Parts: sequence; structure tokens; C-alpha cells
Amino acid sequence: MRVLLAPDGFGGLLSPQAAAAAMAAGWRAGARHDEIVVAPLADGGPGFVDTLRASIGGRLLPFVVRGPWGEDVDAAVLLAGDTAYVESAQAVGLALVPDDRRDPTRTTSVGLGELLRHARETGARRIVVGLGGSGTVDGGAGMLAGLGLAGAGGRLAGGGGGLDELADDDLAGLPALRADWSGVEVLVACDVDVPLLGLQGAAAGFSPQKGATPEQAQHLERALARFARVAGAALGEVERPNLLAEPVAFGHHHGAVPTASARSGADRLAALPGAGAAGGLGFGLALLGARLVPGAAVVADAVGLDARLAGADLVVTGEGRFDWQSLHGKVVAEVAHRALAHGLPTIVVAGEVLVGRREQAAEGISAAYAVSETRAQVAAALADPAGTLTARTAAVARTWSPRPR
Repeated sequence: MRVLLAPDGFGGLLSPQAAAAAMAAGWRAGARHDEIVVAPLADGGPGFVDTLRASIGGRLLPFVVRGPWGEDVDAAVLLAGDTAYVESAQAVGLALVPDDRRDPTRTTSVGLGELLRHARETGARRIVVGLGGSGTVDGGAGMLAGLGLAGAGGRLAGGGGGLDELADDDLAGLPALRADWSGVEVLVACDVDVPLLGLQGAAAGFSPQKGATPEQAQHLERALARFARVAGAALGEVERPNLLAEPVAFGHHHGAVPTASARSGADRLAALPGAGAAGGLGFGLALLGARLVPGAAVVADAVGLDARLAGADLVVTGEGRFDWQSLHGKVVAEVAHRALAHGLPTIVVAGEVLVGRREQAAEGISAAYAVSETRAQVAAALADPAGTLTARTAAVARTWSPRPR
């Protein structure tokens, strides 16, 4: 049997490449007779640049930018032909924020703006921005400041919590900044397809995992709404509704996407699938005129996943936490949908499994297995993530791989 191993990374514990290697070791231990093909993936979050570089090559250019708290951090631009790839998590990732300093009302995305400026200075005509795993919830306001948007008394760069204090004309320079970037095609590879606001948006859906209290999450929701209103006023006729627009294709079957004719200006951009990705960075980039697409699909296309699926008998994917977010544009769902088109079964091996069997089946997933279920198993996984993933994958291989006769 030919088994395709196509996992994402496991949180901050294992990169996609390390996860794939651990799973490969486990499958070989459990089913030595099988042929294994490894295809690490990413969804726009951590590992985006490294995964693409392993597949498409290119030059990695190092830079120093400001991190979520304004400190210097190392980041890189992957230049392949006339396309530059950047990873938001390298500049503003949650992994850069110590546990005792996680406060998304104050962390900023300024560093991503600086990284984008470096990417444009390479001469790239196209920039692909991977979004995911951020430690910020500022709607991309800090990023716009990092790109050179002035005014607002420094509130754009001070974190999401200060955006509710924006004056009506604080983003008056936004049309000029948008025009300045009009000569560069910007494609945004989002790790999730959620909007900016609402129950599954940047604040309510994701700020708690970045350290926000319930009160801070509500504050951030109001602040992002204010930011969107001021941005809409600044754009005015620049971002007009297109009455002939068709729905944007993002994801597979998670409901209708609002058309441009249904909304106007920044309201429409805030409702776009992916606008809430990475603490609202999707929205901030859309204000510049960028196009939002599923990050997992971008990477899957780049690594030639469909061609690899064509020769497989079974697909194994995985991530650190298989939950509701996984079904909104992440690697597991992308792999399952593509495998289903090839008539292949997909199984998931994840650190935790929080998606029920009915929801799994609806996504084309045949089974899901957790590395950790008890407190003792969680402790063991944290102490040795690669070893425990290898062991769990070996057990799965013995279940799924037919014995040769």
C-alpha cells in the first residue's frame, strides 16, 4: 500500500517537516511493507515559508523587524522568481510572545508592515503573505503603520485595544497608501476563512487563545468595529461595491460568501472570508487591495499535492489540535477534500481531537486519532512531541495497513 503523509505542524512543538518525519518513522515501525510518500503542508501560519522553500526553492533573504512588543526579531523573505513569500508569524507570531506577556490589546503587527516593505524592495512584482498563528488582534492597523501610514497619534501601532479611540479622519492617508501599493500584486494566504467581526471573528473566536480575558475580547470586538468604520470612511469611493461581482471562492462548503453587491466599502471587506485571519490582518491587507485566498490551497498547489494523491492508496494528515477551526480553511480539511476527489480515504492523527465523527464524515475524513487523551498523555506529548507522535502513528498503521500475504 502507498501511504501519503501530509501533515501541518503541531502548534509550536513540531514544524510540518518534523511532524511528517515523526509520522513517517511511526508508519514504518507499524507497517514496514508499505511505501511512504511525505508531503509536509502549511496553511499560511508557522512553517509557511519553510514548507514552500522545500518545494519550490528560491533565495531566503534575512531581515530584522519589530516583534509583537516592539522588540527586534529575525524574519525572512523567500524570493522565487518575481514572487516574494513572507510569513506573518515570523514577525508577529504568538510564539514570539512570552506566556506572561500575552495581551492582544497591546501587541502590534507593525513588524509585518516592515517585512512587506522589505519584500517589495527586493523588486518582487508579486507578494504572497502567509497569515496565521499571530499574537496580535489589531486588524492590521499596526501593519499599516509599519508600511508608513501616518497619523492617528500613534494609536495604529499601539495594539488593538486603542483602536476604539480612533477619530473619524485618523485613516485619511489610507487611499494614498493603497495607491502606492497598487503596482504590486498582493495575495494573502489565510489559515482560516472567518470574517473580521462576530462570534467566529478575530476577537471573539481567537483572542482568548492569545491571552485575552472575556472583557478584553469584547473590548477588541468594539475596537475592530470602530477601525472598520473609520477605514470605510477613509476609503470612500475608492472601495466601491461591484454590482457584477460574483462570490469569492474560499473553502468548500461552509456557507455563502457575501458578494460585493451586498455590502459596500470596508463593511464588505470586513465580511470577506479570511478577513479575521491572524487577528484581522486579512482585513488590513484587504484595505490595501490584496486578494484573500485559502492558505492551505496555496501550499497544496505549490507542492503538487494532487499529483501525489493520484498515486496514493491512503492519506494521513494531522495537526496539533483538530477542532472547529480545522474545518475553516486549514490543512486537514484541504487534504480531506482533495483526497475525496480522488476517491481516497483520509485519516487524521492530531495532538487533540475535538471534532465529532459526524463532522469528520461530512469533511470526508474516515477516522481521527488523538496523540493525547489523558493528563498523563498530554504531559508525555509535551515532553517528547516527536516520540509520542511516532508511537501513535505506528499504532494507527497497524490498524489501517493490510498485512501482506
